[in-house]
Amino acid sequence: MNRLLEKIQRADIRKFRFWIQLFFFVLFVYGGYLAVDLGREMPIFSCGYDHEAGGMCYFMPLQHQLARPWDRLFSMASLGVLTAFLTFLAWFVIFNKAWCGYACPLGTIQDWMTALRKRLRIPYSSYSRESFTKLKKIKYIFLAIVVIFPLLLGAGLLGGEWRGAFCKMCPGRLITPMFVGDFSQWTIDFSNKTAIFLTAFGIAFTVLFFVGSFVKKRFFCFFCPMSAMHYIFSPFALLRLKKEGDKCTKCGDCYRVCDMQIWDIADDVTSKNILRDDCILCLKCVAACPEEDALHLDIVNMALFRSTKGGFAKRMGFEEGDNR
Repeated sequence: MNRLLEKIQRADIRKFRFWIQLFFFVLFVYGGYLAVDLGREMPIFSCGYDHEAGGMCYFMPLQHQLARPWDRLFSMASLGVLTAFLTFLAWFVIFNKAWCGYACPLGTIQDWMTALRKRLRIPYSSYSRESFTKLKKIKYIFLAIVVIFPLLLGAGLLGGEWRGAFCKMCPGRLITPMFVGDFSQWTIDFSNKTAIFLTAFGIAFTVLFFVGSFVKKRFFCFFCPMSAMHYIFSPFALLRLKKEGDKCTKCGDCYRVCDMQIWDIADDVTSKNILRDDCILCLKCVAACPEEDALHLDIVNMALFRSTKGGFAKRMGFEEGDNR
């Protein structure tokens, strides 16, 4: 067991992550061709508009369930809503926010775009701390649209044209079907003013997704309501990202590799739990940390992947004791 853990500590996280992301991308985007159906409660943006998806994003059924008339919603029908939520939670607690960093098709597409930008040697942009603090709140606004708008619809306070409002705005509705040759979502629905607004917003947001993701690492993840929902329930997850502040030298290596620009990962030396709402649990920070056990990924209080001097030395291309 110790030898296996030692190999894990020295693993090349970039190669490991590339193959895991590719596996999940094929599973969730093309799973229908392989007769794979993991259900309708997946904690990622695997869109139901992709009819070959191997599992559906939980937000689509959640919006339809919450939009029921309140007399039905708060009756025995609520058992169906609760069952679906518990299924979502069961999937989520296994990997925590690693669903973002390793399994979400939209996250993988953004990483591929970043790889392309690097090959073209185009510099990337970053947010100032002030902008970062303001922009990160948008994900909670979108989460409110996911949850509150359907409830208002069920109460009769919104018209039926608002049904599935977030899905109509979401880039996933247009992007993932493209990979199975379906471009039918790239249209504006002119049936009413609300439909025009929502579908036009969806197209504009998708264009912004591609442009933003090319110049900014994980651009969409800053605004992702699924990420916000993950963070709310992250205390129940089995995987935990932890930091030993007394071993941190504030060298900043972890922050420099963080695609999400999380300052706390370097600056906070008091919090044991260092997972933040923007974290995608990609583990780049752990791999880049040169201090023994300063950062570690735990599963039920057992260190599954931790920062080590030996692992850092191997990933940097030299071994401990090398004076280069």
